Amino acid sequence: MEKKNLELAIQLRHELHQHPELSNHEAWTKKHLIDFLKTYTKLEIVDKGQWFYAIYHAGEDKKNIAYRADFDALPMPEVIDIPHASKIPGVSHKCGHDGHSASLAGFALEIDQKGADKNIYFLFQHAEETGDGAAQCASFIEENNIEEIFAYHNMSGMAYNSINVIDGTAHCASKGMTIQMAGAPAHASQPEDGVNPAFAIAKVIDAIPELISPENNEGIVLCTVVQVNIGERAFGMSASKGELLLTIRALHEYELHTLQKNLVELSKAQAEEYGLKVSFTYNDTFPETVNDKESSDKIRKAAKEKGFNLVEMKEAFRGSEDYGHYTKLTKGAMCYIGNGEDYPPLHTYEYDFRDDIIETAVELFKGLAEL
Repeated sequence: MEKKNLELAIQLRHELHQHPELSNHEAWTKKHLIDFLKTYTKLEIVDKGQWFYAIYHAGEDKKNIAYRADFDALPMPEVIDIPHASKIPGVSHKCGHDGHSASLAGFALEIDQKGADKNIYFLFQHAEETGDGAAQCASFIEENNIEEIFAYHNMSGMAYNSINVIDGTAHCASKGMTIQMAGAPAHASQPEDGVNPAFAIAKVIDAIPELISPENNEGIVLCTVVQVNIGERAFGMSASKGELLLTIRALHEYELHTLQKNLVELSKAQAEEYGLKVSFTYNDTFPETVNDKESSDKIRKAAKEKGFNLVEMKEAFRGSEDYGHYTKLTKGAMCYIGNGEDYPPLHTYEYDFRDDIIETAVELFKGLAEL
């Protein structure tokens, strides 16, 4: 990677880090990235509102290959002392999306200056953390006849500067599920006069271990109790309303759907038994992210040709990633560049993206563009 381009990419990363924005509110971030590309490249910019992409045109008869980076931040305060610290109270880039976008922008500089024999699409995506960004951007795949899409995520706990890859499922599917139950209030001395949801909710919770048991599922299936909220702090009243908040997760998306169906049916049965009304809401829905083996093999080949340390992952991440919306529509794969085994984990206060892996990402992307 050209030294000047690397310096510009690192400077861009620091500027993005100083101005973090939460999912679906990334107005400054998007504009700054567009201004950067307009200043330093001749690429075509396609503004889609909350997100955008840039295009390097090689010719109508050439393949259409895409690379994606996310650019939203987290609702976490910056507590570490760094020169480029967040200027926005309570918001910071503690997942490294500033680095992902700076890497993709650096790659765009290289392609713009040196050319490629493919049409390269540089997709800059909003709202990864909430799971709805890629769902909104997925139309990009069919509209541009994208034949393959690549991305990387920085990852702590992996060897520094290593390229980590896996075939098949790379990230579990997940969603937030809220079960609401409503009965009727009564005086605490006469609970039989009301309808209390506590026992129905308790039975749903009690059934979770069997529903997620390895004996009953092919892959990892998890159901995490996030919050239980029943009644109010009033000792003279019998509870009449309750909520059970769960995060459901599975290696295979069909088993996530099965778990959700079982929880719904169980809740409805308990509601009927106790005379309750029951309803369900969902949020933070993430698909499974599945790597196409042909695409993963290209990452392997590019990593080896660039002399990087290639590591085969033994299992998928339990954490979710909305990138799976793209790989439902076309070939593609996501890989992971290691921050170091002992580097602070993502989503922690001590974390900051490592500038020195930008060049690794750009060189890997260049290698993929040459295949």
